Amino acid sequence: MSVQATLVHEADCELEGWEEPAPGLVTWRTLFSGERTPTRGLVQGVAEVRATLATRPGLHRHAHAETYYILSGRGVIDLDGEMRPLAPGDAVFIPGDAWHAAWSEGDEPLRILYTFAADAFEDVVYEFADKG
Repeated sequence: MSVQATLVHEADCELEGWEEPAPGLVTWRTLFSGERTPTRGLVQGVAEVRATLATRPGLHRHAHAETYYILSGRGVIDLDGEMRPLAPGDAVFIPGDAWHAAWSEGDEPLRILYTFAADAFEDVVYEFADKG
């Protein structure tokens, strides 16, 4: 597939999600990814995090750098053991191999525009820390 200018609509993208800690707590729609769109060099999507501190997603890392831009909701990110609040308009740079997890505070889901420095989402290999 050759690279070309591309327009996508979030609502037209497949809803995906993790099975743990419970289905539906973290969902996302991948907007741009080389295996799905005629693009290369970045992966971008919108995640919705309903997880709270009690149900937060497991700490994870991947070799690719990632950014978060908070679209709506309020939450917290654990970034290499440092807890930081998240609010609309905040941007976070997550270096490759940094342990991280974000979760919502309150009833409103945390909506995050995420971007990876990768050609395709399938190139991003997640490693999860033991929640034990």
